[in-house]
Amino acid sequence: MIRDRNISDDANIAMHKLSLGGTVFGDKYYLDYRNGSDNFDGKAKNRAVKTLSKAYALAQTNTNDVIFIDGDSTVVETAMITWAKNRIHVFADNGPFPLAGYGCGAKVQLGVTTVATDTSTLRVTGVRNTFSGVKFINSNTKAEALHCVEEAGEYTRWHHCEFYKSSLLTTNLTAELLMNGDSSQFYGCTFGDLVNERGASGVERPNVKLDRETVTGKVCRDGHFQNCRLLHKAAHVDACHVYGHNATDVERSLTFKDCEFWNCVLAAATIADSVNFAAAQTDGAVLLIRPSGMNITAIAGASLGVYVSSGTAQTTDGISEQIAA
Repeated sequence: MIRDRNISDDANIAMHKLSLGGTVFGDKYYLDYRNGSDNFDGKAKNRAVKTLSKAYALAQTNTNDVIFIDGDSTVVETAMITWAKNRIHVFADNGPFPLAGYGCGAKVQLGVTTVATDTSTLRVTGVRNTFSGVKFINSNTKAEALHCVEEAGEYTRWHHCEFYKSSLLTTNLTAELLMNGDSSQFYGCTFGDLVNERGASGVERPNVKLDRETVTGKVCRDGHFQNCRLLHKAAHVDACHVYGHNATDVERSLTFKDCEFWNCVLAAATIADSVNFAAAQTDGAVLLIRPSGMNITAIAGASLGVYVSSGTAQTTDGISEQIAA
């Protein structure tokens, strides 16, 4: 049974009190796209900045500064944000219970650009940053804009965020998330949607892409996804929810615990394998704990280093087994 993905009421109340002025170690910055201005210093609600890129520029690294986003508008960015600073925490004010896991009011979107280096809306390379209750969107049609978010940091924590790539739906190796992070963790997050049909024959169009060193020197290492939803509307059986391009895309471990792998029943095709790789993993393994799948043929490809702790691949003594041919 899938566990409740919503954070506890007590934690939600504490989060809301924090957004209203609770004590933190670092400085607080306010972001209000509708009423703010990037000419302001962001230090009060009536001096809120307009964009996340400006709030990031004001925040200091390694001081546990906090950025609060008003959840009443879509924050439009004109270029990819490279998040190289450490220990900055982003919270969205989505009402008194801000971490619902779906339908975030606070949204950050990258529109169409002409710059080849705008490969995503947000690229994280810093250490121990956190993001809570924000929806990230990439609608850029530039050929290089393959991802919504690129996670290449260390110990980044994502709580109840959404990731949505609304363009390049039939382009090979496009994804909501590029996972190059070290010990990055995702709790109650949603990737993709059930509305837009994606993929084509021979096209790998996953929600989560594992491609070693797409961000130079970075690889998915000890990653963790818990109570997450991966949503697809497949145009072809070759579409998948998680895909790795190389034999070394996972280093040590990658876990999906109590996650849902959805393919819309209105999709043109049934997904062949929710989790798939171009080659068997040699540097690590993937563990699926109590996965749930909808409108798919198999939860994972065979003999690729993917292990399942429930369903037909589980032994009677509870030891996980690799999906075998």
